[in-house]
Amino acid sequence: MIEYLKNEFKKLVTETKTLDFKVTYILISVSVITFISMAFATPMFYYEHIGRDRLISRLYWFTADGALMFFLSVISIKFVLKEKLSDYGFRMGDKKFGFISSLVFFLVMLPLVWIVSASESFANTYPLGGSELKTNIGLFLIYEACVMFYMLGWEFFWRGYMLFGLKPKLGYYSVFIQMIPFFILHRGKPELELFASIIAGIILGIQALRSNSFFYCWLLHCCVMISIDSVSVIRFATKFYGLF
Repeated sequence: MIEYLKNEFKKLVTETKTLDFKVTYILISVSVITFISMAFATPMFYYEHIGRDRLISRLYWFTADGALMFFLSVISIKFVLKEKLSDYGFRMGDKKFGFISSLVFFLVMLPLVWIVSASESFANTYPLGGSELKTNIGLFLIYEACVMFYMLGWEFFWRGYMLFGLKPKLGYYSVFIQMIPFFILHRGKPELELFASIIAGIILGIQALRSNSFFYCWLLHCCVMISIDSVSVIRFATKFYGLF
């Protein structure tokens, strides 16, 4: 029995030595960072350990989670992998493709946002920070700035750190690999949004690799999120929940 276990352990060690360090580190670090994010940077953590205010809980979530995903990724790149941030999409890249593709995707998304927002329940759900954002423009702008910061960390984590980190070894398979956890983390969202996250994860991954930058994914994601909140505020203010 002991000899059998020794042999199995030796085989495991032998296989482990064949693994690519960078790919292995990125996959494990993504899991660890995601765990830290889910454990300590959520509205639920805020409710349980800090306070009960809905708006502040969302601002905490956006700033804490955005900072975790961004800075822990940067630390891994600079001090563990010892590489340049530009190798992970932290650059402007192909500006023409980036801006044009972002505009096209946003113009496609905008009417979809208008269609799915045609209900009172939608206006009551967004913005996630609560109803006071619908009547206070100053708070609304602060809230959206925090959303943009959150999206910076989110997009750099998935479409920068993970995507570009895996690309040299796994090629375009990295698009589908980063899409899976991106999709899973949309669990709990409405079914249509949950399914759409599969398509969005693939599209954003391709856009990032083609433009050689995560910046345009961040720009597009910010525009979509801000439009969702803005349309919700407009519908709430006008009480208009129709399509035309």
